[in-house]
Amino acid sequence: MDNNIFVQPFKAVGCAECRNIEGLGFDFTMAFQPIFNVRTQQPFAYEALVRGVAGESAATVLGWVNDSNRYRFDQACRVKAIELASRLGLLEIPDCLLSINFLPNAVYRPETCVRATLEAAHEFGFPLERLMFEVTEGEQVVDPDHLKAIFQEYERQGFITAIDDFGAGYSGLNFLAMFQPQVLKIDMALTRAIDRDPVRQAIVEGIVLVAGRLGIILVAEGVETPEECAALRAVGIELMQGYLFARPTIGALVPGDFSGEAA
Repeated sequence: MDNNIFVQPFKAVGCAECRNIEGLGFDFTMAFQPIFNVRTQQPFAYEALVRGVAGESAATVLGWVNDSNRYRFDQACRVKAIELASRLGLLEIPDCLLSINFLPNAVYRPETCVRATLEAAHEFGFPLERLMFEVTEGEQVVDPDHLKAIFQEYERQGFITAIDDFGAGYSGLNFLAMFQPQVLKIDMALTRAIDRDPVRQAIVEGIVLVAGRLGIILVAEGVETPEECAALRAVGIELMQGYLFARPTIGALVPGDFSGEAA
């Protein structure tokens, strides 16, 4: 873990304080993109994706995050995602999850840093078992034991845990050997043009086999064409996310659609 985040003494931040944008130094909002079940034709989850209030990209917003505000930003993202998803009616969609990205290097002590999340879930009547927390494989983890402790605490609280961008970043299968989440999201680098690439097909088939042995749910990311969708279905993947179904949308939960054309 980046030692710089320990420069200031730890102070727990509650749900109300996480809405204090002045303390953060900038404002932001969330876009929502469905994870679509191609078998049931229903959303499995909506991922909350950070955006600037003027529509700035996630990369732009993350560029405003530094050692002094990383913890508050991580906490504020959780609260805002729960609040907005609740107001947009996610809980009215049967069994649908809300997926929230988190920064493991912003979590000091898992059992304490989850407080604002629990408060927000209580305030908006959001069942804990319908919250999924994703850690991106591209987020460099210097202290694997710390991340493992986060996953264990989140599962103890009843949250769903997920590794995002699997197959990219720093680790690959070694990452999975250390952490066995409930959900594994296969990076678009492996799903893109999979219908025309026997190498990608073989790799994804191997991931399907491993996930099946470990009881892990798979999601294919970055699906853009009907051909990619068909190839992924052929190897047993039913949950997909990408422009084929819906683009990330601010202020709405687009239901997701497979009409044969990219959204």
